[in-house]
Amino acid sequence: MDQDLSTYKAGFVALIGRPNVGKSTLLNAYLGQKIAAVSPKPQTTRRRQLGILTLENAQIIFMDTPGLHIPVHKLGEYMNRVAEETLEDADVLVWLVEAHRLPGEEDRLIAQRLRQLRHAPPLILALNKVDLVSGEDLPAQHAAYAELAPQAVRTILLSATTGQGRDDLLQAILEFLPVHPPYYEPDQITDYYERDIAAELIREAALLHLRDEVPHAIAVRIDEYEERDENTAYIHATLFVEKESQKPIVIGKGGEMLKKIGTTARMEIEAMSGRKIFLDLHVKVNKNWRNQPEALRWLGYTLKR
Repeated sequence: MDQDLSTYKAGFVALIGRPNVGKSTLLNAYLGQKIAAVSPKPQTTRRRQLGILTLENAQIIFMDTPGLHIPVHKLGEYMNRVAEETLEDADVLVWLVEAHRLPGEEDRLIAQRLRQLRHAPPLILALNKVDLVSGEDLPAQHAAYAELAPQAVRTILLSATTGQGRDDLLQAILEFLPVHPPYYEPDQITDYYERDIAAELIREAALLHLRDEVPHAIAVRIDEYEERDENTAYIHATLFVEKESQKPIVIGKGGEMLKKIGTTARMEIEAMSGRKIFLDLHVKVNKNWRNQPEALRWLGYTLKR
């Protein structure tokens, strides 16, 4: 890099918020490509993922985190710990809330956790989904969230999907980012490998096509990711469910549901990788895996430290 490093800014920005508030959507929008799974269902994000945005004079390392929520199983407890550890690692916090609804119990939980931080970084409050709220309701919603976060150094009105306020949020982040040399090479956009992203995109497809509790009971393991040449790759993956009764739902009559999930996932993986993908999916039962510490470990749901 040829930049003047005496003024170059770089740092870690934690995207926090309750489940389904739009963190992954915002991350994908800033990077201009899909690296994080997105779904209308809550708790899509299960691990921390970095999204690295390198600009001319700055490098913003977004940390996409699971939504802080009230857990009902050990996977949920793990997800909360991931999100809470990320708060301690951040140079800047961006708290995404939903502008079209008043604060709920999970928002108050986040506000309490932020007050408990030992070394609180600058906090930016981002009222997302402003495209879904009427102008006459916005001041009341705004005031309710501002009351929860009196320490916020900026408040941004935002729509991660339409783009409204995205540049304003980016400028606010840059204002509070520390002077530091870049942490990553300019062409790196995430800390995930292609096989990791592929697993998330397969799970996203399951979230899209399945209903009720079934998609949340699914974990995806990539058993084989073979690059056959620079234009093609073969992926063998296993979808784990928690109950015998869930397996036929995921497979579907005559294999139709699994085929539907595979087709959607394959198209997303091809768009992400730029390769033609041969995708082979199988379904297995691992009873009650979300409450089994050993299963969580071998499925990769373990803390880094």
